[in-house]
Amino acid sequence: MRKISLASRVRYRFDNLVSRGSAVLIGMLALGSVVTVVAIGLVGWLAGVAPEGEPPPEGADGFAHVLWMGLMRTLDSGTMGGDQGAPHFLVVMLSFTIAGIFVVSTFIGLLTSGIEAKIEELRKGRSLVVENDHILVLGWSSKIATVLDQLIEANQSHPKPRIVILAEKDKVEMEDEIASRVRKPGRVRIICRTGSPIDIGDLEIVNPDGARAILILSPEDDDPDSGAIKSVLALVNNPGRTREKYHIVAELEGRENIEVVKMVAGDEVETLDAHALIARMMVQTCRQSGLSAVYSDLLDFGGVEIYFTSSRGLAGRTFGDALLAFETSSVIGVRTAAAQILLNPPTDTKLGPGDDLIVIAEDDSAIHMSGVDERVDTQAFADAAPQPRKPERTLIVGWNGRGSLMVNELDQYVAPGSELKVVADLGTAAEDLARDCAGVKNLSISHEVRDTTGRRELEALDVPSYDHVILLCYSGQLAPQKADARTLVTLLHLRRIAQTSGARFSIVSEMLDVRNRQLAEAGRADDFIVSDRLVSLLMAQVAESKDLNAVFTDLFDPEGCEIYLKPAKEYVTLGTPVSFRTVVASARRRGEVAIGCRVAARASAAANAFGVVLNPAKASHLTFGDEDRVIVIAES
Repeated sequence: MRKISLASRVRYRFDNLVSRGSAVLIGMLALGSVVTVVAIGLVGWLAGVAPEGEPPPEGADGFAHVLWMGLMRTLDSGTMGGDQGAPHFLVVMLSFTIAGIFVVSTFIGLLTSGIEAKIEELRKGRSLVVENDHILVLGWSSKIATVLDQLIEANQSHPKPRIVILAEKDKVEMEDEIASRVRKPGRVRIICRTGSPIDIGDLEIVNPDGARAILILSPEDDDPDSGAIKSVLALVNNPGRTREKYHIVAELEGRENIEVVKMVAGDEVETLDAHALIARMMVQTCRQSGLSAVYSDLLDFGGVEIYFTSSRGLAGRTFGDALLAFETSSVIGVRTAAAQILLNPPTDTKLGPGDDLIVIAEDDSAIHMSGVDERVDTQAFADAAPQPRKPERTLIVGWNGRGSLMVNELDQYVAPGSELKVVADLGTAAEDLARDCAGVKNLSISHEVRDTTGRRELEALDVPSYDHVILLCYSGQLAPQKADARTLVTLLHLRRIAQTSGARFSIVSEMLDVRNRQLAEAGRADDFIVSDRLVSLLMAQVAESKDLNAVFTDLFDPEGCEIYLKPAKEYVTLGTPVSFRTVVASARRRGEVAIGCRVAARASAAANAFGVVLNPAKASHLTFGDEDRVIVIAES
C-alpha cells in the first residue's frame, strides 16, 4: 500500500477547500489577511515602530495603533507614500503594503469571478422558483406561443399572475423566443427555467406543489407520448410531493397511453387525445360551414368561454327554466353535485341544491341570474320539419396517421349511401383503410394514388362534384415545414378550382405549424385550417377549469351532444324581428339549446367572425333570412 506523505494530505485538503467555490476562497483569504496583518503588526509593535516625531507604541493602545496603520496601508498601497521615520518603521509599513497588494488584487479577482459565476448560474436557469398559485408548463414545442397567449389572456385578472416554464432549452433562448412570438404579457410574469421535465430533482426547481395547474407539452420527436408519461410519473410518484392533488393537463397521441396515464395518476390528470381531437374537429367542421368559427370563439379566451356557475335560486326548478334565467349568458348544461357533466339534459331535469350550471359568457363576472323570463313570442314559433339527411360525397386529399380515425368518425355522421374518396401520393392510405376502416357502414370508400400538388391532377378528380374536401398534411412522411408546404400548394389549387367553377364545397385543411396557418389565412369560414393550435387552446381552457375537459369531450364525441348550425326557418318565422329569448324557447321545445346564430350576409367577413354570433342577449332582436342559421347544442 502506497504511503501518503503529509504534504500530499495537506495539498489534498487545500484542493478540496478551493473546489468549494468563491465563497470559501474569500473566507480563506480574509482569514489569511487577518493573520498576516496581526503578525506584521505584532512585529512592528515589539520593534517599537512609529512615524517620525511620535513616541514608540506601548500597551494595548499602541498595538491597536500599529494594526490600524497597517490595515490602512494594506487596503490602500498609496498610503505609504507619505511615510517618514526610522528604517525599521518603513520596512514594517512596506511589509503591510506588499501584503495588501497581494490581498486586494486576489480579493478583486475572486469577487469578479464569483459574480461572473453567479450570473452564469442564473443564466442557466437553475435557481429555485418560490412562486405559489402559479401555472406550470413542462416541455417546449411549437404550441408554446399559443398556450402562453391564451394563459396570458386568461390570467390578466388574477391577483398574482405567474407562468413558470421548465424545459430542456437554454433559458435565454426561451426568453428571446417568447419575446418575439408571444403577446405582451401585461401583468403576467413569465419565468423560465432550464431542466428536464422527467427529472424529479429538476421539477423541484419550479415548485410543482405550489402550482394550481400543470400543463405537459409533448416533445416533438418520434415518441412524444413517452416524455409526457415520464413527466406525469415524476410528478405523482415523487416521495416528497404534496398531499394535495395535482391538476395536470397532458397532451397524448395514443389511446393506449391515455389509459396508462389514467392508471398511474387517476383523477389528478386530464388527458387530451390530440389525434382524436383534430380528427373529430375536422370531420365536424367540414360538414357544417361556420362551425369552425364557433369552435374558435369557444376555445379562444378572447371571445366567449364556457364557465360553471351556481344554480342557487333555481333549486327545484327545471333545466328548461334555467335556459331563460340569464339575460347575458347561455345555459348549455348541468354539473351535478356528484360532478357529472350533462350537456343539454332533458328540459324537465330538476336542479338540485348542489348543482352548477354550465354557461357560455364573455367573462365569469358577466354571469348574472335575471330570473326566469317567459316573455316569448309564441306566434313566431315555426314548425318546419327538419330536412332529411342525404348521402354526401367527401374527398380526402393527403394522408397521415389520423386518416383512418377521420374516416371512422365521418361514417358516424353521414347518411347511408355516402361516398368517400382518398387521394394521396405518400403514406400508407390503402393499407390503413383496409386494416382500420373495414367496419364502416354508411360510406363506400375508394382510393387513388395521385400527385396531390399538381393542378391538372386535382382538376381530373372533378373536385366541384364533392360536398366536402378534407386536406391532410403528410405528417410522419415529411418534415413539418415540407409537409405544410405541400398542403399550402394544394390548398391554393383547390381554392382556385372552387373560384373558377363557381361550386360551393367546404375545405378543411390541416397544418402542423401555427405560423403556416397565418400564411394560408382563410377567406371564408369553411376554409378553416385546423392545426395544433386547437390542442393548445383546449389545453389552456382545461388548465383554467378541470371539468371543461369533460364538456369538450362530449361536444366532440358523435355519441353525445354536438354543436349544429340548423336553418333558422325550423325555429322561428323568417323576415320578422324576434327576440333571441324566443329563439331559445323555440329550440327548447325540440329538446335543444340555442346558443347563437349565423348571419349569411356576413358569412364572408372575417372581421365579423364569418357571421357567427354567440351568446347574444336574450332581449336582442334578430331578423332571419332563408340562408341564416341557428346555432344549437343537440344530439343530432
